Amino acid sequence: MSAFLGRLGFALALIAATALAQDKAATERTSAEWLALIQADKKAIVARSMDLTPEESAKFWPLYETFQRELAVPQNTITRALLDYIAAGDTLTDANARRIVEQMLAAQKDEARLRDRHFRQLLKVLPARKAARYMQIENKIQAVVRYEGARSVPLVR
Repeated sequence: MSAFLGRLGFALALIAATALAQDKAATERTSAEWLALIQADKKAIVARSMDLTPEESAKFWPLYETFQRELAVPQNTITRALLDYIAAGDTLTDANARRIVEQMLAAQKDEARLRDRHFRQLLKVLPARKAARYMQIENKIQAVVRYEGARSVPLVR
């Protein structure tokens, strides 16, 4: 369980991993290697990956910080739901299984709404290509995080 929590805890740090995959060596990294790489300093990786002008940086970073705080809410809900599932183990009831999945689905919807709102905000302060690049980085890193989490959680019996 602590390995799972560690992976989820580092999940937010993975956002910039994709942007580093520009060189051949980077594209050959495993998701676990990305996880370890990103946990060291996510914000610096995002900064290098975004190639922002000073004016863009002044507007982007406050939005980024707000988004990360807001994104933590649904991600924490998902983490708690998964911990409930793990804690239940073989004693998981149908009612609890349903509750856990409903909590996760609701949190994923909230996360999607946040991403949409954040993208709209980014479009007000960045060129569309840079806003899209950030959303791409965010999406790819979340894919790695979800993979790592899914790999750690056994299937319901």
